[in-house]
Amino acid sequence: METKLADWIRDTPDGQEADAILRACVHCGFCNATCPTYQLYGDELDGPRGRIYQIKQVLEGAAPARATQVHLDRCLTCRNCETTCPSGVQYGRLLDIGRRLVDARQPRPARERLLRGLLRAGLTRRWLFDPAMRLGQALRGLMPPVLRVKVPPRRAPGRLPARTHARKVLLLNGCVQPAMAPSIDAATVRVLDALGVQALVEPRSGCCGAIRWHLNAQAQALDDLRRNIDAWWPHVEAGAEAIVVNASGCGVMLKDYAHILRDDPAYAARAQRIVSLTLDLCEFLERALGAGLPAAFVPAPARIAFHPPCTLQHGQKLGGRVEALLRRFGAELLPVADAHLCCGSAGTYSVLQASAAATLRDRKLAELTRAAPEAILSANIGCLTHLQSGTPVPVRHWIEWVDQRLARS
Repeated sequence: METKLADWIRDTPDGQEADAILRACVHCGFCNATCPTYQLYGDELDGPRGRIYQIKQVLEGAAPARATQVHLDRCLTCRNCETTCPSGVQYGRLLDIGRRLVDARQPRPARERLLRGLLRAGLTRRWLFDPAMRLGQALRGLMPPVLRVKVPPRRAPGRLPARTHARKVLLLNGCVQPAMAPSIDAATVRVLDALGVQALVEPRSGCCGAIRWHLNAQAQALDDLRRNIDAWWPHVEAGAEAIVVNASGCGVMLKDYAHILRDDPAYAARAQRIVSLTLDLCEFLERALGAGLPAAFVPAPARIAFHPPCTLQHGQKLGGRVEALLRRFGAELLPVADAHLCCGSAGTYSVLQASAAATLRDRKLAELTRAAPEAILSANIGCLTHLQSGTPVPVRHWIEWVDQRLARS
């Protein structure tokens, strides 16, 4: 695609990156065929190709309209288009640049500013979110349905192992998952312990930065990134063999640390080291399990529908990897049509674009439940919560199901 960027952006890092991405696009339109919002709205401007054109116009000097902001907001950032694109266009990175430039030049309505500010502050601060979630879970039965679906019932995490091991890995000190579903981290710790690996959570670390980054609070997000690197670095120097991530949305963000901090002389090299150590939980378990299944695990048959989050299959390019692990533990994976499509959760999307998110959720659940599974499994806290809000079928993280295969003494 031919470009002629405006003088004010051309020679900046954002301008140079955007120009390279735009030039890779041949505007073939293959991306629209797999775009959930193009299917939902039927509007060229709500598909990747149309959004690329809108961002290009802004980069070339056009003043962004409110409509441009709306069309960019409607994007799920599922990156399905990247999987489809024959030219390797890095649409997700271009969208981040475009949203940042549009928001800088097109003020948002006061209600949107307030809601986005509350999400940035409330979801990323454990000292706010944890007690609010506990209160919500205690009062869940009294809540109206519109709020109740956002508050999952509390599941007891269970007993944690007390053993230490020579092999050590870091787990995230996440923002929403520990409060919403502490059973996920607890199951991860138990499964790793059964494999002779000790999981450490560094309390000085925190949110991966994704929420603030995608809500256009990039300066605050960079603070999150640098804080995490500083917190994890002593463990890296002490020999921690990996940073294991059991929330695929956080995994995508961590694997982008080196790119985001590439021009930071104090953090670029360390960010690259962090990225080299970051593994999704399925990647780590593949290595740790080896060719066989340790005696600590007892396979059990179960009819399972698996939903691969977009951040797993399109962001991290790990499609099929969790499914292969589940089969090793005895799962019968049921066929799910359109497994490549987003469920509508997409971080804060289910709050900011509630109607579209609910439609996409219901479409996804229709396929996931078609063969009457015993449970629906996934790999990201947002997807789990969003899907569970629309079905009585249990929706769990896949590591919780694997944890149930452990032989209990």
